[in-house]
Amino acid sequence: MPADRAALVVGGIRLASGVSFLVDPLRANKLWGDPGEPAPTALLLLHSMGYRDALIGGLMIAAAVRGKNTRGWFLASGGADASDLLGGMRVHDDMTRSQQLIGLGGAVVGIGVGLWGATRRRPKPAESD
Repeated sequence: MPADRAALVVGGIRLASGVSFLVDPLRANKLWGDPGEPAPTALLLLHSMGYRDALIGGLMIAAAVRGKNTRGWFLASGGADASDLLGGMRVHDDMTRSQQLIGLGGAVVGIGVGLWGATRRRPKPAESD
C-alpha cells in the first residue's frame, strides 16, 4: 500500500510542533498566543505537550510510510486536541483574545482534522495482474 500523504503532512506538523515545544518552549508558547512568561509548572506542561505531540506525530509518520492504517493516529491526534480544548475552556475567561483565537481555535481545527483523518476512505491498493 502506498504511503498515506495526508498522514505524512498531519504527522509532520504535529511532530514539528512537538519538537518546537521541547527545543524552545517559551518561543513556541508565544507562537500559540501567550505573550507572558509561563510559571515553572506551566513549563512542565509545555514540555509534556511537546513529548505528546512529537510522539503522536512521529508514530503517525511511521505508520504512513509503512502503508499501515493511520486512523488510530488521527484519532489520537484529535483526542490530544480535544483534551487541550477541554482544558482551555476551563480557563477561557482568563485567556487573552489571542490565546483564545490561536490556542482554542487551533484545538478546534485539530479535532476536525483528527476526525476527518479517522473517517476518510483510503484508496484500495491496485491489484497486480
